[in-house]
Amino acid sequence: MDYRAAGVNVEAGRAFVEGIRQLVHRTHRPEVIGGLGGFGGYFQLPSGYTEPVLVSGTDGVGTKLKLSHALNRHDTVGIDLVAMCVNDVLTSGAEPLFFLDYLATGKLNSEQLTQVVSGISLGCQKAGCALLGGETAEMPGFYQAGEYDLAGFCVGIVDKSKLLDGSRVQIGDVAIALASQGVHSNGYSLVRKIVEVGGYAWSDRPEEFSGQSLGEAFLTPTRIYVKPVLSAIASGIEIHAMAHITGGGIPENLPRCLGEGQSIRVDVNSWTIPPVFQWLAKIGGVSQKEMFNTFNMGIGYVAIVPPQAVEETLRWFDSQDVEAFAIGEVIAGSGTVDGIPKD
Repeated sequence: MDYRAAGVNVEAGRAFVEGIRQLVHRTHRPEVIGGLGGFGGYFQLPSGYTEPVLVSGTDGVGTKLKLSHALNRHDTVGIDLVAMCVNDVLTSGAEPLFFLDYLATGKLNSEQLTQVVSGISLGCQKAGCALLGGETAEMPGFYQAGEYDLAGFCVGIVDKSKLLDGSRVQIGDVAIALASQGVHSNGYSLVRKIVEVGGYAWSDRPEEFSGQSLGEAFLTPTRIYVKPVLSAIASGIEIHAMAHITGGGIPENLPRCLGEGQSIRVDVNSWTIPPVFQWLAKIGGVSQKEMFNTFNMGIGYVAIVPPQAVEETLRWFDSQDVEAFAIGEVIAGSGTVDGIPKD
C-alpha cells in the first residue's frame, strides 16, 4: 500500500501548484516577499501609516458551489470567494492587502481546480490584493467525486484614526446603497429549492431574465466594491460607516455599522428590486419579509454619509459605473431597520 493507493496523488498536487504559479503571480503587490511554495507567505507592511491597524476576515461561498458543480462551471466561484472576504474587510475602511485560500476536494482534478484558482486570481486583481498563498487538500472519501469546498482569508490595513467602527455615525446621516450584481453568494439553499420544486432546469430561460439562463443568472459573481469605495474615501468624500449586505440581508447587516442608540429608516420604494428577486418571490411563493431576510434584494453594499455629502457621493459612484441611490436615514433607535416588510 502507498498514499496513492489510498486515493491521494501527491505528484498531481505538486503539478497543480506549479500550474497555478502564474495565476498567483498576477496578483502580487510590491510588498510581497518570496514566492509560492513555502510554509508561509511573506508580506511587508506598506509605508505611509501612522498607527496601522490590521483587519482580518474569512468566509466561504456556501451552497452556490452546488450550482457550480451542477453546471460544471468553476471560473466564477473564486471571484465570489474573494469578494465575500474583501468586502467585509472594506467596511472598516481598510485596504485589503493579501488573501489566502483553502481548497478541499475528494480527488484532485487539475483542470477543474485551475478554473477555481483563475477566479480567485481575478478577484484578487479586482480588489488590488495579493494572493499570498493557500492550501489544497485532497481528501478521498470525504467529498463526492468532482466536488470541492472553498474558504478564504483576507487581511487589510487602515490607520487607526481612519478606522470606521460606527462611532462616527450621526442621527440624520443618509444610507447610500450600491447596487448588487444579482444574488451574490447568499441564500442559495433557498434558490436551489425554489428551482427544484418549481420543476425548472438551470438551462431554462424565463422571460424575466432577458435571455439569460437560470444557471447564468445565478452564477453571476459577487460584486467587489473595494476600488470604487477606497477611491471615494481617497477623493475626500466623507463616509461615516459601511455595511456589506450578505447573509441576513438588509435587516441583519445594516445595523452592524451603527453606533449606540441608532436605527435606520429605509424606504423600500427608493430603488427597483431586480427581476431575479421578483422571480424567486413569485415562483417560490416567498413572503417579502423572508425575501428581505434572506437576499440582498439588489443592494450589495451601503455607505453611511452626512446629508451634505449625498449628492457628491451619488455622482462619484455614478462616475465609477456603480449604480447608487439614497435609501434611508439614521434615526434614534435600538439597532433596527425600520421600513422593511414585516410579512
